[in-house]
This record gives sequence, structure tokens and C-alpha cells, in this order.
Amino acid sequence: MKRYRSLREAEPVWRALSASARLRIMEILYEQEDKSFHELACELGLTNSAITMHISKLEEADLIEVQVVPGKRGNRKVCRPKYSRLYFEFDEGRPHRRQNVYEDDIRIGYYTKCEVAPTCGISTEHSIIGELDAPKYFFFPEHFEAEVLWFGYGFVEYQLPNHLKAGQKVTQMELSFEISAECPGFCEDYPSDIHFYLNGILLGVWISPGDFGARRGRLAPEWWPDTCNQYGLLKTLTINEKGTFLDNGIQLGPVTIQDLNLDYSSFMEFRFAVPRETKNCGGFTIFGRTFGDYAQGIRVRVFYEE
Repeated sequence: MKRYRSLREAEPVWRALSASARLRIMEILYEQEDKSFHELACELGLTNSAITMHISKLEEADLIEVQVVPGKRGNRKVCRPKYSRLYFEFDEGRPHRRQNVYEDDIRIGYYTKCEVAPTCGISTEHSIIGELDAPKYFFFPEHFEAEVLWFGYGFVEYQLPNHLKAGQKVTQMELSFEISAECPGFCEDYPSDIHFYLNGILLGVWISPGDFGARRGRLAPEWWPDTCNQYGLLKTLTINEKGTFLDNGIQLGPVTIQDLNLDYSSFMEFRFAVPRETKNCGGFTIFGRTFGDYAQGIRVRVFYEE
């Protein structure tokens, strides 16, 4: 999912989709998942140069991705949709929104507790911290600079900032993060039951479909090995008065924001966990601002009222 926080931020999308040919290209790609440049040209009755121009516009708007794959007569360029869902917040920027919401972007190395088991590792933007499959390095001071970390089972916990003042009450929380399973090397089909907790309360479980590495992460440093996990899926967890939801629609569980009893004095301890005894014990990976596909850490938004 791709989130746009204002109309202005989404302007490249409007420009890219302003041509009927590009709208049709997106329809074809969502229906059939991927197509080569030549196949699109034939289906739309356009020249190769026209298709190349339209694809370039969609790529600039971050709507599709293009890959070179082997073909019967040499390599060919194939394009596919980059996101399964786009989310637009048209009311972002209204005065009442600004004064009733706060936001933090927490670096993934700023965890306060962890208990991890191999396969595991932790890395800054520039190098792996210590050695692979050695949990002790998760406690080295360098972990605050981490931009990617992974483990086979266990948990990692973060203390979320509480900006509330006396008399203010939380009405909704949103957390977004890029995560996946963890397989030695990588495996696209490797399910993992990732559990989400807040203050010890289980919010829900999401099954990551795999540990993705068939292509490089868009932000991956040049030195990062191709054989390692490359990117995750951007997920948004929402807790409101109706329950706990994933990606603004899929209900994960019945826990409501009222059940959490949050006020200005509350600690907010958020935990990712993969229990050893869970059905799909496929590990956990989280990507930060300089790894994966999305330039963010754990983005937290808290809505409140007086």
C-alpha cells in the first residue's frame, strides 16, 4: 500500500493518470499482473516509442516497476503494478487535524527490549553489526543506528512517545512499517505469523507471505548482498473505537482504543513478535529508512481529543 498524506503529495499520480492510454495500461497490469512493453503496444495499438513514453510517466509517478527478464529471444522489459492499494488522505492539512494529531518516525534501532534467536542479524546503512546469527550484537551500542534487523523467532519492542497532556484522550492510533518474514537467504513463499502487541495486549496476527528477495530493495545500499532479504510489505495498523485493523479495512482483532486505557501518563510499549510455538514460525524482518522499498522507520500517528 502507498499512502499519500495530501492532494499536493499525490500530484504526480494525477498527472500520470491524466492520459486515457496510461489508465488503460494500469487496468491491464492490475488484471494480468505483468506485461512486456511489446505486449502492451500490441494490445493498445500503439508504437513501441509511445508505450515507452507512457511507461516512463507511470514509473516516474511510482505506480509501476520495470524489470529486465530473460526471454526466448534475449532479454525483455516487463512492467507490473508497484502497489496493490493507494490510500489518499484528502483532509490532511485541515486545522483540526493538525492540532489533534501528532506523529513520530521511530528508527528501527531504537528498540527498548528484545529477545531474538537465529537466524538473526542487525545492520546499519554501512555495515552489519558484529556477526550474523549472534543475538548478543542486538545489545551493542551501534544498534541505535540499525536500518534493518531480522530474527527467526522472538520479539523486539519499542517505547512509543506519548505527547499527550492532562485532559487529552487518545481516539485512534496508526502505525506503519515495512516488514516481512525471515528465511535463511530469502524465500518468496515462507509464511510467518507476526504478532502485534501494545502494552502486553495482543492486537492481532498478520501472516507475512514470505521473505522477499527475488529483486533488490529499491533503497538497498550497493554493498548489501543479493542473497539477503531485500524488502518487505508496507503495513498500516489502526486501532480505533471499532477494533484493530490492518491496511484500513482488514480487521485483525476486537481490541479497541478504549480497551488500551491510554492517557497522558501512559507508557506505550509496542512489540513485534514471532513466538516459537506459533503455527507459521517463519521469523521477522523490519526495514528502516535506508533499506527495503520505503524510506521510513516505524511511523506512529496518534489522534486525540480534549
